[in-house]
Order: sequence, then structure tokens, then C-alpha cells
Amino acid sequence: MKYFPALSALCLLLVTTVSTANDETTGLATAPPADTELTATGDEDTGFRPRYTLNSIVAIANEDIILASELEKASKAIEKQLTDKGTALPDKATLDREVLNKLVMESLQLQLASTNGITIEDSALNAEIKDLADKNGVSLTEFRDVLERDGYSYDSFREDMRKQLTIMQLRRQMVASRIKINDQEVDNLLATLKTSGQSGVEFHLGHILIAIPEAASPEEIQATETRANETLKRLRAGADFAEIALVVSDSQTALEGGDLGWRTLGQLPSMFLDPVKSMKVGDISDLIRSTGSFHIIKLLGKRGDERHFVEQTRVRHILIKPDELNSDEEVLARIRQLEIRLRGGEDFETIALANSQDTLSAARGGDLGWVNQGDTVPEFEEAMNKLQPGALSEPVKTEFGWHLIQVVERRTHDSTEEYERSKVRKLIRSRKYDEELFLWMRRLRDESYVEYRLPES
Repeated sequence: MKYFPALSALCLLLVTTVSTANDETTGLATAPPADTELTATGDEDTGFRPRYTLNSIVAIANEDIILASELEKASKAIEKQLTDKGTALPDKATLDREVLNKLVMESLQLQLASTNGITIEDSALNAEIKDLADKNGVSLTEFRDVLERDGYSYDSFREDMRKQLTIMQLRRQMVASRIKINDQEVDNLLATLKTSGQSGVEFHLGHILIAIPEAASPEEIQATETRANETLKRLRAGADFAEIALVVSDSQTALEGGDLGWRTLGQLPSMFLDPVKSMKVGDISDLIRSTGSFHIIKLLGKRGDERHFVEQTRVRHILIKPDELNSDEEVLARIRQLEIRLRGGEDFETIALANSQDTLSAARGGDLGWVNQGDTVPEFEEAMNKLQPGALSEPVKTEFGWHLIQVVERRTHDSTEEYERSKVRKLIRSRKYDEELFLWMRRLRDESYVEYRLPES
């Protein structure tokens, strides 16, 4: 039987964080039908013993109520999750309190989302579910079968997922959209990471230590240095580093062939820093002198400093837009006239400046600069990719209007610096988001009416 980890994890997430007994039209929890059993009898398999009747109210959150039946369902799901992970379960009272806090905070967020008009349309929900099925390598039909096999109602799953997407949208609006990051913050963190040796670059070193005898005379020091230089010559002549280290090195890593393993700059002895920075993989250092010994290091490997290259196209275009006075057909006829003039030898920059309705690029003769894959809309990119440098496209229609496109040149660009800055910017954003989300959630809780009715025993 197939196991789909992403799907199983999401099911548990939805069950443990979503209050499922809420009425969809009012947002208020509804009492169970009249014929529903009012007290829990327990679960013989899990040993679950509710301490309350299932239709009792265990919390009030502003205009919403949370029933014991909701808490029971969420607590059982958490118990299963912890058991599957092999994590020791807390006592029942502690677990219930933690789960109830989650349900309360979720209710407050859903109510706020409703107040702010945040809704998830069926089309968006269907797209998310399809994406989840694709990530698990199953069709939508198989996805539904897996849910039902694992005991989840597909309809309930859809609504639970809708609530989670609603909360995500609320957080984007209330928290993520307000986070600002400036270039100075990025520069500062980059400098800190590099200074502390935490830039992500790691070095794999081989090390040979040749110790100077204690209280050595100048002659003994000279003899030790001579031996170290002879060792260095043998290594540079092609001798195996690990074999030499095993025989010659006085280091504790001699039995491992002098292998120091993978280390960041911050984890290396300070005397190794300058040599390592200038070495390439396979290089052997000069003798490195320290108090009481000579050292030889070999750079066996380096990782985390991969260069990131992207294919870029320098492109220019002329854009004419349809409007109330100019139909699509009229615009196409006009841009075909411009195409004839360009193919006849007229200057692209001059025509773009006089005719293009993309005002920013028109001022530069239609020049869009260097663009990466994905920077433009698909129709534009597809036409651009087919062109050789210097070639002019036929009229191309996009959502913006009709274009004439000309590729100026192409290049493979080293975008490592931009890539590193992008990583650091994401790191800062993630950290700020976590901090802001915590403060926002605490304010939301403090400004709301919340009453707990969970028995203490």
C-alpha cells in the first residue's frame, strides 16, 4: 500500500488546527443534533477518556464557541501524531489545554478574516488541492481515495483546507505585507555571516602536524623544519597525503590520514584562515609555523560556494495598446506598419521613442535591459527565446498589447552575488515574520474576549 507523507502530514495538520463543527454561514459552532449521544464512552484503542460531555462548551472566543467534541477530535489527532513520531505524550489535561489554545486562536483569526472580507473561492481551493495531489504523485481521484482510506471525509478536508488558506491569507495581509527590508540590513547580515565564518562555505582539509620537541635548541628546530620541508616536497611530488600523514603526522588525526573533516572558516584555527582562502581544491599549503610545530594542509574539498549562473537576454521592444478608440485589429495594423519600416532599415530606437506606449522603455529606445527567464510574460518570453541576436519578431500579442521584439545580445551571467543577497533577504524576512506573527497573535488574543471552560481535573 502506498504511503504519501506530504498528504498524511497535511491531514494531521488540518485536523489538529481546524475547528470543524462551525456553521459555515454564521461562523458559530452549532450544537450536535438532538439524537447525538451527549457523553463520551471513550476509545478502547487509544485509551482516550474525555472529561466532559461532548456537546458542552469548553471555550468562548468572541462570537464563537468551541465544543468538547471539537476538542476531543483535535486532541486525538495530536495524540496519534505524537505516538507515530515516538514522542512521549504529556498528561491529558496539559494536552487538552494546548490543543484548546490552538482552536481558540484559529477561531479568532477566522472571525477577523471574515470581518476583513477574506474568502477563498472554490477555484483557488481546487487549485491548491490539485497541487497537493500532484506533489504526492497521485490523481485527484486517487487523492480522494487515500483520504477516505485514512479515515478523512473529503468534504470535511476541503473545508478544513479552506480555513487554513483563509488564515494564511489573513496573515499575509496583516503581517507579511507590512514587513520591510532595506539594503543596509542585507549588507549588514552578509558582512556578519562572512566575518563569523557562517557564510555557508565549508572546507574539507587534510592536516599534517610535525611537532618541535619541547625546549628545543636552535639546531633541533632547524632539523624539524628540514623534516617538514622534506615532507612537503614528497607531497608536492605526488605522494599520497593520507599515507604520509599516517606515518609522519604528530596530530591526533594521523590515524584518519590527517582528515579534519568539513569545517567553516569560523571552525578553523586562525593560522589556517589566510592560506585556505587562497587555495583551490587539491592545493597543498606552504609550511605553516605555530608555537611548537609546523603544519601542512591540503584542501580536499570545498562546498557551499557554488557559483550561480543564469542565461540572460538583452532585449528591446515596441508596445502598442488597444483602447476604447483603437481596436485590436487597428493596433495590429499599426504595429505591422512599424514592422515594415524596421525591416526596411529604419532605426529601432528612433521608432520606439516615437511610437512605443511602454513609456519607461520608450525613453531608452525600447531597451528592457538584461532579463532572466521568467521575468516577462510567457508569450513575450517564448517569442524572445526563438530570436537570434539582431533578429526582429513578428507582432506578438500579450495581455499588455501588441509587441515588436528585438534581441540585442545574450550572455551567461554570474548571479552569485544576487543569489546570496536573495538568500539573506529571505532569511531576514523569515526572522521578521516570525517575530511579527508572534506579536500580532498576542495582540489579537489580548484584544479579544476569550473564556475557557475546560475542567481543571
